[in-house]
Amino acid sequence: MNSVHAGEPVDIESGFALGMAERMLRIRAFEEQANNLYRSAKMPGLTHLYIGEEAVAVGVCSALRKDDTITSTHRGHGHCVAKGAHPREMFCELLGKEEGYCKGKGGSMHIADHANGNLGANAIVGGSAGIATGAGFSAKMLGTDRVSVCFFGEGALGQGLLYEVMNMASLWKLPVIYVCENNLYAASTPFAKAFAIENVADRAVAYGIPGVVVDGNDVLAVYEVAAAAVARARQGDGPTLIECKTYRLCGHSRSDPRTYRTREEEDVWKEREPIARFQRQLLAQGFASQEQLQGISREVEATIVDAISYAESGPLPEAAELYTDVFAPSAREG
Repeated sequence: MNSVHAGEPVDIESGFALGMAERMLRIRAFEEQANNLYRSAKMPGLTHLYIGEEAVAVGVCSALRKDDTITSTHRGHGHCVAKGAHPREMFCELLGKEEGYCKGKGGSMHIADHANGNLGANAIVGGSAGIATGAGFSAKMLGTDRVSVCFFGEGALGQGLLYEVMNMASLWKLPVIYVCENNLYAASTPFAKAFAIENVADRAVAYGIPGVVVDGNDVLAVYEVAAAAVARARQGDGPTLIECKTYRLCGHSRSDPRTYRTREEEDVWKEREPIARFQRQLLAQGFASQEQLQGISREVEATIVDAISYAESGPLPEAAELYTDVFAPSAREG
């Protein structure tokens, strides 16, 4: 049941490919500036950068419709951007401002954008698996053809919830796609020291669902695999487990010294990083010129600079906002 996708040529239009390139650049620029905000003490809380993994979010979300849903992880900015969120509202959220997607109450690790189908990031490892599966169950019960995607890291394989919901999704043929972003380290624990299997996708056979391994730094290969899984889910054939082998170029978080990785290993993966790799593909296939790519990069940088300026000057929420959108009455309400 497990298969390895080799990344054959994908038949797509130039405009579609350039759109993917733009979103990957937007994620990278967003993360670089989020890092600057954190380092300058303007951003509260923590930040877990998605730099190096952009091809996974963009490849998967490019296969989705706006009304399809996703759930995300503590490393969730990339998923949010790829699903259609605007950097202005995202930076507002990171800075705790009133115009943030969650009115400043979610922050980096709990950002959501329901209008674009992002049901939210989750700081609990594997914590969104039940939410994504519930969204798939809802879509099936309502008779829609919406698809739900659950992003998670390989560290979530230690959570029983993940296996429970994959079993349920298989039994009930729910339209859910489980996307494992295997960046080889759960914080500082190497995958090889934590699991007795070579591929996460090998677990799929236990639930009678397809398991596919794909190069997570090849956005076209990710897109092709995701599109096939989406088509399968829409026609009622149930879930798929996709393992995207990738690598975070930064530490687990800003406090991570990365002493558990060698410089040689990092250098190897820098050569495979997804953005420059995809741009080389676009140039080689005649989808874009160097001038076009430079123009896209300038537009992305201008958008991000504008978004930061907008967020920094935005108002903080009123104190009363603390008591809205909660699921229990406040003490002052008696």
